[in-house]
Amino acid sequence: MAIETVQSIVLKEKIPEEFIRSQHEQPGITTVQGTVLEVPVIDLNDTDQEKVLNLIVDASQKWGMFQIVNHGIPFEVLSKLKEVGKEFFELPQEEKEVYAKPPESKGIEGYGTKLQKELQGKKTWNDHLFHKISPPSVINYRFWPKNPPSYRQQEEYTKWLHGVAEKLLKSLSLGLGLEEDEVKKALGGENLIYLLKINHYPPCPQPELALGLADHTDMCAITILLPNEVQGLQASRDGHWYDVKYVTNALVVHIGDQMEVI
Repeated sequence: MAIETVQSIVLKEKIPEEFIRSQHEQPGITTVQGTVLEVPVIDLNDTDQEKVLNLIVDASQKWGMFQIVNHGIPFEVLSKLKEVGKEFFELPQEEKEVYAKPPESKGIEGYGTKLQKELQGKKTWNDHLFHKISPPSVINYRFWPKNPPSYRQQEEYTKWLHGVAEKLLKSLSLGLGLEEDEVKKALGGENLIYLLKINHYPPCPQPELALGLADHTDMCAITILLPNEVQGLQASRDGHWYDVKYVTNALVVHIGDQMEVI
């Protein structure tokens, strides 16, 4: 049976009722207009590494998010990641459904449209592809698209990502007054699991009424987000929602629930 995805209903002039959020969630009402949130931007390649450490700790405590530049991942690697994601979502529906989440599965891996629990029957305006990319022992290539053919070359991205994640976890560990490897060990050490999620937000005919993702915190330890050129990221600050200013070629880091617990 075919999956009803957001992408399959974008040509309608109005969005279906199940996508229309309540008034206290509608972005057209809840977003503070005219103010863009400028979250901390941290240069990971700064020669003063003690300064970098302090900035990461301060941003994590006060904001729960920050952007990193000069992170070491080559521009062409990030561009390729965005390109293969775009190419996958442009495939015919039947090709994408080969990688669909099994209906009976309680796991998170696969292509689909439903991730969060739908509260009051409301849906979010996005489709996604979600799978594990590291360590090799947890990878299930059943959920890695064969088309576009270059999709499975993402091992190169994973290699670079490890370097960034290691530096961030080391800084967070030292910032907590621990040995540099303590946080990583608490999260699983060499068995720490890396997940990749590609979100696809098709053009929405009534964007002021719908949400690409409902308000949430991330359940993981840290999220490293690679946005594209389309503004969409928002953050809650002082009880209000703001658009977040994105720095070109930066990565956005979110502190997740597991890190807060640690």
